[in-house]
Amino acid sequence: MLKNFLPDQHVKNVFEITPDILKEQGIKGIITDLDNTLVEWDRPNATPKLINWFEQMRLSDIKVTIVSNNNESRVKNFSDPLKTPFIYQARKPMGRAFKRALLEMQLEKHEVVVVGDQLLTDVLGGNRSGFNTILVVPVAKTDGFFTKINRTIERRILNWFKKKGMINWED
Repeated sequence: MLKNFLPDQHVKNVFEITPDILKEQGIKGIITDLDNTLVEWDRPNATPKLINWFEQMRLSDIKVTIVSNNNESRVKNFSDPLKTPFIYQARKPMGRAFKRALLEMQLEKHEVVVVGDQLLTDVLGGNRSGFNTILVVPVAKTDGFFTKINRTIERRILNWFKKKGMINWED
């Protein structure tokens, strides 16, 4: 059961996820969370560095879809300037939004990776849906109310994984 919370990879930020690395792994698509994965939860737009990251993915034929539990206006206002498809109110960790993103990208599960900052939504949802998962360190040190609760639970799960020798990175 707890293995559903174990990501396949861990990186400090999305900028460590490059087209070359993805292509070496046979990855052609990314399903990514938005808040605290790509930008701070209260930042309305992409940073110049993030805009460049999306452009590098596009130039390398890596499809990206943003899948967020946030509301339509938040996700649309962020995604539209990037010309990036999105799914809002995704209800992660439920699998429906992941399946929808996969269908829209017209890729196979083994060709797509799920990227996010939360074990209880992104990693659990991606793993349960059969994707490889990458956990990123949250961009912001602050969170919304429900995410704060999730972070407390996540710390306990991560500590258990560390004690069992299943992860070796630092928070």
